[in-house]
Amino acid sequence: MNRIAQPAPASTPNTSQADEALRRVTAAQIGPRRPGTVYYDGPRLVEVRAVVIDLSEARRILRRNAARFAVLVRDVHAGTEHYTGAIWTGTDRVIKAVAA
Repeated sequence: MNRIAQPAPASTPNTSQADEALRRVTAAQIGPRRPGTVYYDGPRLVEVRAVVIDLSEARRILRRNAARFAVLVRDVHAGTEHYTGAIWTGTDRVIKAVAA
């Protein structure tokens, strides 16, 4: 009788470890943005109004299935508000921080 050797099933990582790793990545992408924080993102000076981390709500707001968060910002000069899903980058600069 011929038997084909099957590789051992790969062990799946602990779900809670994977969830925690994803949470840390998302937190790093949000960066220091908290409600009240003012930062310069290149073309404009913005104030953070809200940070949405609920997956379904962030995806609904941004209309993107891959969204992990949404940040509501107000342009300090124009006074307009909009949501963004942009990650925190090395070129973003905090102007006014708030306590976490």
